[in-house]
Amino acid sequence: MIEPPEGLPVTPRTGRFLVLAGVFICAACGLVYELELVALASYLIGDSVTQASVVLSVMVFAMGIGSLLAKRLRRRAAAGFGLVEAALALVGGCSALVLYAAFAWAGDRGEMWASSSRYLFVAFSFAIGVLIGAEVPLLMVLIQRVRRQDASGAVADLFAADYVGALVGGLAFPFLLLPWFGQLTGALLTGAVNVLAGGALVFGLFGRDLSGRGRWILILANVTVLAVLASAAVLVDDFERAARRAVYGSDIRVAVQTGVQEVVLTGGDRESLHLFVDGRLRVSGRDERRYHQALVQPAMRGGPHARVLILGGGDGLAAREVLRHSGVRRVDVVELDPGVVKLARTDPALSELNGHVYRDRRVHVTHADAFRWLRGPHERRRPYDVVLADLPDPGITASTKLYSQEFYGLLARVLTDDGRFAVHAGPVVTRAHTYWTVDATLRAAGFVTTPYRTTGRHDVFAAGPDRTADGTAKPRDWGFVLAARAPEQLTAAAVSAVLRSGSRAAERVRPPSGAGLAPSTLVHPRYAD
Repeated sequence: MIEPPEGLPVTPRTGRFLVLAGVFICAACGLVYELELVALASYLIGDSVTQASVVLSVMVFAMGIGSLLAKRLRRRAAAGFGLVEAALALVGGCSALVLYAAFAWAGDRGEMWASSSRYLFVAFSFAIGVLIGAEVPLLMVLIQRVRRQDASGAVADLFAADYVGALVGGLAFPFLLLPWFGQLTGALLTGAVNVLAGGALVFGLFGRDLSGRGRWILILANVTVLAVLASAAVLVDDFERAARRAVYGSDIRVAVQTGVQEVVLTGGDRESLHLFVDGRLRVSGRDERRYHQALVQPAMRGGPHARVLILGGGDGLAAREVLRHSGVRRVDVVELDPGVVKLARTDPALSELNGHVYRDRRVHVTHADAFRWLRGPHERRRPYDVVLADLPDPGITASTKLYSQEFYGLLARVLTDDGRFAVHAGPVVTRAHTYWTVDATLRAAGFVTTPYRTTGRHDVFAAGPDRTADGTAKPRDWGFVLAARAPEQLTAAAVSAVLRSGSRAAERVRPPSGAGLAPSTLVHPRYAD
């Protein structure tokens, strides 16, 4: 019979298993914290590629710093590991709450939030990275304490458990924590699991290695962290409601997580109604008609328009403007999120605003990603006279593929020879490079284009979809591009007063390099200002 090592309550085999199980759980929690920061940074700041790169690179760098600092704790590896896990659980578990609170209550001060938000994310990334990096050297000492083995074998065991745990954490975040608990509660729950796993491993397996004072310090630290996390979990719903009121105002009527995105409706009539998607203003009742008329009218008046395709536009407002034109026989709406369409059908204020378009038998909805839908079989599908891209701003990373040369090439397959295509391309003045890149990309895809804009926006939300990279400039216009296969189609569309005045306004702010911009492609997106 194999005797337990001196000072340990279990056999070496059992002890090794328990240490590796602790590594597995802690690694899963660590990756959840990383993904939480990436998701939250993309949601609150935008441009997910940049934010993911910053968060992950800072965190990996900090892990190296943490590994070096952990060398000072090796003589008290058990106590050090317990304190590291308690600190990691507190910082990681509360990170989403702190960052969202800063966004909600400081975000209305545009320049202050823009200048401080990135530093706050970097600070949390660095702190979490340091604590994660300190784990492995301490665990190396602990696993050797259980059973002496060569260093290469111990490192292989630790990293195997660490990588498998990271896999589980990486899968748990999008498929379990985020949809079931949300970002705030999910982070708090992860912190609770983290501190319990670390405390159980230290007290259960290495409790005899702790001094009396060290034991009480560790108990106090774990109890304090659990109390903070539990208190935050109890109050998280009230906190979230208060934060939403700070962000969206006091008249929130609907706030739902659809499975695709967060959708918030505020106000109850045309003047006060606002539709937010993932914190970005998508519809304002006070000025939406100006936007949708500018998107729809030039393309509809340029020629035949019996069959119309709307990409995005689940709110039904673009479809409303389309149905104002006689001769429309079919309108196909390709919208990714069924939740937006459901609200557009059932919410009294939004359905009144869109004229109850979804009751019209000519309107047909398909829930699909626009890019994938265009790649599908089209042999049995008649081409469209008009295509309208009512999509999020191209500066949002998730939308970049919908403004690529490949996307426009796919779109050409479903357009008639004399068809027109109108695309929302973001604000012209504050994001000129992005706007004119859309125009260059359409021309590279074989279209003839007419850029135009409409001005005089009444309502601006500082964190809206058309915000600039630094979040400080407030756009006061919408930019569009009308495209067709032949110039005569654009000549016919020029009868629209919106297009005539808007085209002149857009040309006045064309940058000197506008004609020489390179197109944006899937493998080389060019929309970052």
